[in-house]
Amino acid sequence: MKAIYLETFAGISGNMLLGALIDAGFPIEVLRNELEKLSLGEYELVCQRANKLGIDAQYFNVLLPHGHEHSHNHEEHHHHEEHFHCQEYAHTYDPSHHEHHHEEHAHEHHHHHDGEHQHEQEHAHELPHTHHHHEHRNLKAVMDIIEASSLSQSIKGKAREVFTAIAVAEAKVHGKTVEEVHFHEVGAIDTIIDIVGCLLGLEYLGIERVYVGKITTGYGFVKCAHGLMPVPAPATAELLQGLPQIKGSVAKELTTPTGAALAKVLGTTAVELPADFISERIAYGAGTWDIEIPNVLRVHVGKIVEAAIDEAVIEAACNIDDMSGELFAYVRDKLLEAGALDAWAEPILMKKGRPAYKLCFLSEEEKLDELLEIVFAEATTLGVRYHRVERRVLERKSAVVATAYGSVTVKYGLCNGRAMNIAPEYESCKQVAMEAGVPLKKVMQCAQASAEELLHE
Repeated sequence: MKAIYLETFAGISGNMLLGALIDAGFPIEVLRNELEKLSLGEYELVCQRANKLGIDAQYFNVLLPHGHEHSHNHEEHHHHEEHFHCQEYAHTYDPSHHEHHHEEHAHEHHHHHDGEHQHEQEHAHELPHTHHHHEHRNLKAVMDIIEASSLSQSIKGKAREVFTAIAVAEAKVHGKTVEEVHFHEVGAIDTIIDIVGCLLGLEYLGIERVYVGKITTGYGFVKCAHGLMPVPAPATAELLQGLPQIKGSVAKELTTPTGAALAKVLGTTAVELPADFISERIAYGAGTWDIEIPNVLRVHVGKIVEAAIDEAVIEAACNIDDMSGELFAYVRDKLLEAGALDAWAEPILMKKGRPAYKLCFLSEEEKLDELLEIVFAEATTLGVRYHRVERRVLERKSAVVATAYGSVTVKYGLCNGRAMNIAPEYESCKQVAMEAGVPLKKVMQCAQASAEELLHE
């Protein structure tokens, strides 16, 4: 099983994790192509090397086009308490404003304070400034953008989990409903890119498990609309509930709501590297701060060594001689949808030479009663026999491979770390074949060849 382990000694943010995944081998061009499916309008992906106290790391950020200007007056600053305007969702673009911000930055959508202008000038050499419209989107609007895309359902589902976690935390902090929590337009765009980009990177690299160490939050206070806000910010603190954390030695805001949400939704806590984790590569994602420690997210890329697994399951069957083929297919599909490990029909010959079929399915023990109810409700049998069987299954992992027609998901069956079987995923190949206008078998053949090449890299 391919896995990563996140060392967050300098905190974690969405763009730091995405930078690390790019450093680990997620091609920026694949990211660009996938993000085009979101129809987010004009933006530029900033992807460059950065040196943080001697550590070479990958810096990632989002730059929106010039000319999107908006100025805020004093009164306007006080009308958006219910909005999603924490440190990474509303800002005039500056690399230090993307996710890690100085104390001067206002949590409640303050763009133009005198102290902030000085802060911007101090970092103006890093990347050009960009100004943006002042529009807002709530959680539903953000998810409508994602759902309307042609991204995979797995990416859409995980994105919903992450965005919902952030919205729920913000709503609780501000005493609002989730529907009342709004993303600033700029924040919505770059946060969508960060979250979806991280999910795409994990999928492309075939990562099936994300381990997260103790999360460093930083400490101190940052200036916001109503005064000083403690670090971690309230929404971040809410998201980190249940996760081990430490303030660390840096008086800055090191972990952002997006970083906390990604760790909470995708991660499994492991204070140390798991004993069965074998690290094969180390990647670094750069933050923007220049602080007294290397401002990087260190990501160990490796695998969990697992042998073939022995387990007990239930095998159930019934003989049926008075049901049409269409009903067999329907019952089989219902069983699979309800959680059967497998379901099938076998041709048999019953007494007096009657041709018939045996309906069979495999089930975990706790699922058996539910599946039996489906059989009795949908099939014509009067009884089902079942018994416990032992089975051995290979470790399974998935990966995204590039073909001449598009990216395809493939599945590997592993025994003691060695690939025994490779199977391109049907639905993934079907979608690519339809979009490219080529025969499905060609896409599957290319995916098989690419998957085999990946094993020898």
